[in-house]
Amino acid sequence: MTDSHIRVTDSGTAFVGPDATKLFAAKALLAAINLYRRTGMKAARQYTPARMAHAAGYYTGKSYSARQLDKAAVDLLQWIVAMQSALPVEDNRKGGAA
Repeated sequence: MTDSHIRVTDSGTAFVGPDATKLFAAKALLAAINLYRRTGMKAARQYTPARMAHAAGYYTGKSYSARQLDKAAVDLLQWIVAMQSALPVEDNRKGGAA
């Protein structure tokens, strides 16, 4: 693990460092997969089911076909939860945490 962390301030949240940036990208991918699964709509033209499944495999270390987006989403969510719990959170909000 590097010196990556998540910094929360009154004006927003920053994902600082390579591991935190990777976490943010995985969260964006999961949102795109879930959008496609719920509505059939792609988040962008290049977000085909096959490419999203391949990208999920980058994080999980597993291989998925385009028809395995449900499994990819579950595995990706597990990876996100594990990574998020491993990264320290720096809370700089005024007035304490909500």
